[in-house]
Amino acid sequence: MDRFTQPYFLFSFFSSFLLFSFSFAAFDLATIPFHDGFTYLWGKENVIPSLDGNTVKLIIHEHSGSGFKSIDMYTSGFFSAEIKLPSNYFATAGVCVTFYTTSIDVFDRRRHDELDFEFLGNKAGKPWQFQTNLFGNGTSGREERYDLWFDPTKEYHRYSILWTEINIIFFVDEIPIREVLRNKQMENNYPSKPMYLYATIWDASKWAIHEGNRKVDYSYGPFIATYKNLILKGCIFDPIEVPDDEFCSENLKAQDYAIMNPLRRLKMQNFRQRFMSYSYCYHTYRYPVPPPECVIVSKEKQMFNENGMLKVGRSRRRHSKRRGRASTTMGHMMF
Repeated sequence: MDRFTQPYFLFSFFSSFLLFSFSFAAFDLATIPFHDGFTYLWGKENVIPSLDGNTVKLIIHEHSGSGFKSIDMYTSGFFSAEIKLPSNYFATAGVCVTFYTTSIDVFDRRRHDELDFEFLGNKAGKPWQFQTNLFGNGTSGREERYDLWFDPTKEYHRYSILWTEINIIFFVDEIPIREVLRNKQMENNYPSKPMYLYATIWDASKWAIHEGNRKVDYSYGPFIATYKNLILKGCIFDPIEVPDDEFCSENLKAQDYAIMNPLRRLKMQNFRQRFMSYSYCYHTYRYPVPPPECVIVSKEKQMFNENGMLKVGRSRRRHSKRRGRASTTMGHMMF
């Protein structure tokens, strides 16, 4: 090994050591009971809070889906829930489970803002996929799609959205998987309108799996998604009494979960290179010039075709029903 390659080798070894040797502690934040922070959205009979309000079941059957939303609107915040997806392993195609913020109920649909986790069901015997998305001033088409290193139907996992005036971070189990940094080129397309937090389960047969070729088979229903330990930590919007948003926003940005230190960036890079299966930033047919928020990473770009999809034949670490527990353990080691 010559003197030029040795430093790189040492850096790579040290980076790998960090990735495989440390894991984040769970976000240590107070949770809010359902009736203190949320209200019914639709399908009230299919929204089942526990007696203590710490757990909420959302049910979908052939007659109705269901959902709930936060009582307050927020101008920024950290929103989080532990979620377990429907366990009907062979029959959830077309079932969409969501956790997201949006301004669509208050502002013009054509100019609304939104931040999404969307769990897209599965084909028979295949693992669930999920995607993140954002809308800014009605501008959409910013999807990224991923696999998971665990079976999300077996146990709860935490999904979180951080939204500040300077950045947006999506987390899975305290691992950052996507960051959007605000810049001047985005202009009004950065989400900045007051938003509610929502959780829903609905029939997305016309969209979620293979562009509607897989319909929900309700003979396997009802399908149940369970949310627990909900977190609402943010700057509440009050149209009458103007709050001190600047103080609230600065306090939010100073929290540990809002700081993207080098270790978090390494973990995010590791996740994206292992588990991202589609990115609009690399969909050059759709966007010959990448949208202004895209950060093009050459190592990532090499993984994708011009349609933004992962190249066929690339190795993916997938769990299966039979080895789900082993894959979960491997996931903890991986991050």
